[in-house]
Amino acid sequence: MSNSLFTAPDWSHSTNIYEVNLRQYTMEGSFTAFSKELPRLRDMGVEILWFMPITPIAIEKRLGTLGSYYACSDYTSTNSEYGTVADFKVLVAEAHSYGFKVIIDWVANHTGYGHVWTKSHPDYYKKNDRGEFYDTNGWEDVIDLDFDNLDMRQDLIEAMRFWVRECDIDGFRCDMAMLVPLDFWKDARTILDWDKKLFWLAECEEAHYHEAFDVTYTWEWMHATQNFALQKTDIYGLESLLLKYDHKFFPTAIRTYFTSNHDENSWNGTEFEKYGDAAKALAVFSATWNGIPMVYSGQEMPNRKRLKFFDKDPIKWTGRYELHDFYKTILTLHKTHPALRAGNPEVTTHRVRTTNDQEVFSFIRKHKHGEVMVLLNLSANYHFPFSIQDNFVQGEFKEVFDGSWKDFAVDQLCSLPAWGYKVYANYKIEI
Repeated sequence: MSNSLFTAPDWSHSTNIYEVNLRQYTMEGSFTAFSKELPRLRDMGVEILWFMPITPIAIEKRLGTLGSYYACSDYTSTNSEYGTVADFKVLVAEAHSYGFKVIIDWVANHTGYGHVWTKSHPDYYKKNDRGEFYDTNGWEDVIDLDFDNLDMRQDLIEAMRFWVRECDIDGFRCDMAMLVPLDFWKDARTILDWDKKLFWLAECEEAHYHEAFDVTYTWEWMHATQNFALQKTDIYGLESLLLKYDHKFFPTAIRTYFTSNHDENSWNGTEFEKYGDAAKALAVFSATWNGIPMVYSGQEMPNRKRLKFFDKDPIKWTGRYELHDFYKTILTLHKTHPALRAGNPEVTTHRVRTTNDQEVFSFIRKHKHGEVMVLLNLSANYHFPFSIQDNFVQGEFKEVFDGSWKDFAVDQLCSLPAWGYKVYANYKIEI
């Protein structure tokens, strides 16, 4: 399988994503209040700002006091809690001035019960045998759109175009993309790419959706790592899943790896609840394996509480940002090192064998201009020296966190603390 219709923007291979939960980010929960965070996030190495849905939320059948971000009542206006379309336009322009890309969450499968189309275009929705709106998945606050209706499809694409033309956004994160027919996404991208070359991120893990999208999720990896933390699988189980990904997805497909997001944090727990002391090592993996890393609001502090989904529940920022430098190191390395370009056929990824593969997960990514080798101790055991056994790990590397140098041609002994990590990088000059 190959992606013959579309190509990802060149910058997307070396990018990273920061998910913004605007409601919970500040006490004000507004576009204007969030803009004060831009310098800090840019210093941290963030490239893409993904804003969870900024559209107004339907009142009918609303859950909680504020409702679900994903129960839209109008595709071309903003939630008044956040500010106006004009306010968002100002925020996007300011973000662009710092060098960010901005994408918005797009919920195409369903709307809230009170969406304006329920009055103006009730034929845009699926109906049950009683002629009532409904949702196929049983979600109580939303109703399904009818993608057999060609007029609805056209109006939905025009609504997406509104945000591109009016606010100059750089792409879309498409919610539950696999619930929407693939041909709709192909049509939408074909039409919208005439306005601007956009970045397309699908919340799905269907390989054929790369026919329309640049990037898909790695939900299966996230669940596998959680099972690993619960001792329901081992390193070899993780490795087998990565091999499965290699066979399932074509080489230029870009995947995004993460340890948290809005769904996980609210419903399944923070990265520390799920992974315990393994959280940082898995974040290192997310930024260095063949893919692009995604970070959720507050992980840089770190936020250790579940954020309520339907109610106001602001992140309790301490002002210390204890993991700012940690994320800055791995995000900056990912966006600058040629061996970490995702979906690049010129980059190869190899498992590096050691004398303790039961607990140490190691790999090297190679490009003609440089290499990155990662050592992860995925155990609670301190490792006295273990040896690198693959002879293709040669030459001098710099460890990106502590700045030390190591020549693997003469010294292949390593050690790691419990749940520890080391990331070695070098650059090669073409002759």
